[in-house]
Amino acid sequence: MNSIKINNVCKSFGEVKALDNISLEIHDGELFGLIGPDGAGKTTLFKSLVTLLRCDSGNSTVCELDTVTNRKEIRQIVGYMPGTFSLYSDLTVYENLKFFADIFGTTIEKGYDLIKDIWVQIEPFKNRLSGKLSGGMKQKLALCCALVHQPEVLFLDEPTTGVDPVSRKEFWQMLRKLKEKKITIFVSTPYMDEAVLCDRVALIQDGRILSIDTPEGVIDSFSRDLYEIKPHRIYDVLKALYKWDKSYSSNAFGNSVHFIGKDDNVSVEQILSFFKDSGISVEYVKRIKPSIEDCFIEFMSGKK
Repeated sequence: MNSIKINNVCKSFGEVKALDNISLEIHDGELFGLIGPDGAGKTTLFKSLVTLLRCDSGNSTVCELDTVTNRKEIRQIVGYMPGTFSLYSDLTVYENLKFFADIFGTTIEKGYDLIKDIWVQIEPFKNRLSGKLSGGMKQKLALCCALVHQPEVLFLDEPTTGVDPVSRKEFWQMLRKLKEKKITIFVSTPYMDEAVLCDRVALIQDGRILSIDTPEGVIDSFSRDLYEIKPHRIYDVLKALYKWDKSYSSNAFGNSVHFIGKDDNVSVEQILSFFKDSGISVEYVKRIKPSIEDCFIEFMSGKK
């Protein structure tokens, strides 16, 4: 059974097409990732699914409830954590949690089993104003508030944006534990490294779905040889590769360059020889396995 079904959904804001014929199915109990940069359409899609926004065309359901005609019912069975901190900064941690329990007609005690692993981490600060919490603690409180009414589906819109690496790791560990409790989790993120933590992912750009697969499936679909080049001067390497007739693509990745040749006949030795003939010094060239980000760049360029 599918917890979420999206069929040919479109949404425009003026001349900007935020969602362009989106179709997607998410299974019960799945941890599904929507991966894409800012402005790709992630938040628009999430708002439409939690009934905060009506699309121009197409249709979608959450737990077989239509997002247009069954808005009230959907709001009772979903948890939603928006991308920006939206709790009440002038209420304490405990007051925020109690408030959300009250508006859903439940109690903290009834929902405690679902949130206890998270709540024990923030309970020592329960009397602190939520606006005084660190970024990671705010996210944990927001997650508790989204779960206190025991939703069937959890929507998390860029939950780790602006959070330190340690808190990001802890947050994803919490999501894996929630998945064990049979909750369907739909999470969006601009961080490509988080894609591998999902059961399946959809890559989205400019309101269009580029690929839907498991993280391993996305990576395995990358059929070209990929090389990592560690240069002394990135600009010199990129400029030279741009002009090389054997070059297919080259992109800066941190302090290195990821390079693809026009055909599989381009070898490490040929690349090193090219740089030597060009008078450019590099530390090394080696063949590597592509990352989700490499695949995303290829999909965006339309070269796959």
